[in-house]
Amino acid sequence: MKDYFAFALLGLGAGSVYAAIATGLVVTYKGSGIINFAQGALGVWAAYVYDELRTTGDYVLPVAARVHLGDDVHAAAALALGVASAGLLGLLAHLLVFRPLRQAPALGKVVAGVGLMLTMQALVALRFGTEARLPASIVPSETLELGALSVPRDRIYLTVIALAVAAAMWAWFRFSLSGTATRAAADNERAATILGYSPDRLAATTWVLSSMITGFMITLVAPTTGINPTNYTLFVVPALAAALFGRLTSLGGACAAGLALGAVQSIVTLVSSKPWWPAWAASGLGDAVPFLFVVLALFLLGKRLPQRGEGDALALPEVVLPTVRPALLAAAFVGGVVLLAITDGGYRFGIITSMIAAMAALSSVVITGLVGQISLAQTALAGVAGFTLSKVASDGGVPFPLSMLLAAGAAAVLGVLVGVPAVRIRGAQLAVVTLAGAVAIEQFVFRNPQLIPPSGSPIADASLLGFDLGIRQGSDIVRLRFGLLVLVVLTILGVVVANLIRSATGRTMLAVRSNERAAAALGVNVAAVKLVAFGLASFIAGIAGAFVGYSRGQLSVESFGVLVGLAYLAFAYLGGITSVTGALVAGTFAPLGIGFVISDRHIHVGRYYLLVGGLGLLLTAVANPEGIVGAVRHNVADTRRRIAARRARRAAST
Repeated sequence: MKDYFAFALLGLGAGSVYAAIATGLVVTYKGSGIINFAQGALGVWAAYVYDELRTTGDYVLPVAARVHLGDDVHAAAALALGVASAGLLGLLAHLLVFRPLRQAPALGKVVAGVGLMLTMQALVALRFGTEARLPASIVPSETLELGALSVPRDRIYLTVIALAVAAAMWAWFRFSLSGTATRAAADNERAATILGYSPDRLAATTWVLSSMITGFMITLVAPTTGINPTNYTLFVVPALAAALFGRLTSLGGACAAGLALGAVQSIVTLVSSKPWWPAWAASGLGDAVPFLFVVLALFLLGKRLPQRGEGDALALPEVVLPTVRPALLAAAFVGGVVLLAITDGGYRFGIITSMIAAMAALSSVVITGLVGQISLAQTALAGVAGFTLSKVASDGGVPFPLSMLLAAGAAAVLGVLVGVPAVRIRGAQLAVVTLAGAVAIEQFVFRNPQLIPPSGSPIADASLLGFDLGIRQGSDIVRLRFGLLVLVVLTILGVVVANLIRSATGRTMLAVRSNERAAAALGVNVAAVKLVAFGLASFIAGIAGAFVGYSRGQLSVESFGVLVGLAYLAFAYLGGITSVTGALVAGTFAPLGIGFVISDRHIHVGRYYLLVGGLGLLLTAVANPEGIVGAVRHNVADTRRRIAARRARRAAST
């Protein structure tokens, strides 16, 4: 029992960060109604600013500038500047991104949060580098003797500080004039406005406070865990679990749940190291705990969670029923063949990668564009198919295409399981569940050496009736026949999705997307429609994951990481998440696709590509929710109307 207690105390280090980020999430939500997926990404900027000031004396700005403040910046000054920087970024995020999206649907807000997360991660990597850092300690870390236990003193301090921060924010909401006004605006924005309070100004205040809270706590904890552009970005997942246990309104509940989650994760790590624990479940189990917390919280509290502003939400991006024209389809297919034939090497591989990314985007078109369910786990499900393909094809000897279909089927089954919470919850809350599910899959499955070899999983080349369809042969590293195979499958999937949109099933899905209650009143089985959509979308994602394996010959976890999946979602939304054409555009600009290859080789923007994608996603979410394809469609329609009006005037004048 002593060991369990000791590990629980050790887990309070991570738990204090979860508690602080969860506190920030609750503060932001109470002030603006936004679930900020970028909470951790904003906060980690403060830790980097602090470390840079302490090591080089340079104050780093988000843009390409540094200000040297001296060779020995005091820790208190560095901490204050770091926290203030996080607060400024939070203010800019509110003013430039989330204020324009105040009345937007949940999809737009979630996409903007993902875009901000990707943008901040890219900024950190560009301005501070990608190497892990271990900042100088601020909190005393000497060992504290508690009876027979020896615990680092900083765990106690960090826990007390996290509780004090939550208590201070509770007191601000409870007793201060601005805090009371913020609570009033959360209940009734119109009434707060009549009383002379600006909901926008109150929301801006909470964005600044929440970013400063997160930045302050991450800077304190960073010396115990180290920092890199990724780790604290994804700390938002367990923090979201804690915030949901606080129903996104209770600061004390969110803080306590965050501390408890850190302790539970640490105890799970201890238990999984025991000799009696199964070896296959010993790795990554602690990282799966937040997913269980999220699901439990949403199932217990889902209907009681507040839905601020939901009734005022604007319509989702428009879905235009496609017309499958055989001549146009044939021309597009021939164009793809020509492009594959006249290119080679990196350019041909870029085209193939774009086609595979377009398949992944088609998955998002089905689940998000047609049914309105926000899934952030599609790339993780694609990874399940990829690694399953390695087992059934390379180890089991199952031939193509049966091996690919079995792998995609495995992704579909898991996708339905991930989608089960959608029966009860929706919107941003479902996005939280699927993001937590993606993290759990990555940590518990993909990074589990008992399930996936650390050296990677080899994928046997595809062959059909003795005809080799592999991507490589001898000196030819990107064979034309493999590209043609990908093109054929992409064409089939595109036609299937286009026909689905036009079909009765597609209209039922659109009805569920538009209004679940109205659809149910008309006799639609909403739960069945959602689960079918999750299964079909996951199957398509599984096909994409299988082709990722075929194109690389060997899979690793980096191919299907959570942030990779969020980047794919970014480009799917950027292209146009409600149409097949939008998926093709998304594939064109996806990471390592042909757009990336061309831009990197000619204007050398490869290291800035994720930043460009994140900023593009933010601009799309704010200015044009229908993406590039939607903008082009509206511009063409406007041009046609102007031409028709001009012709009508000419005809009338003659």
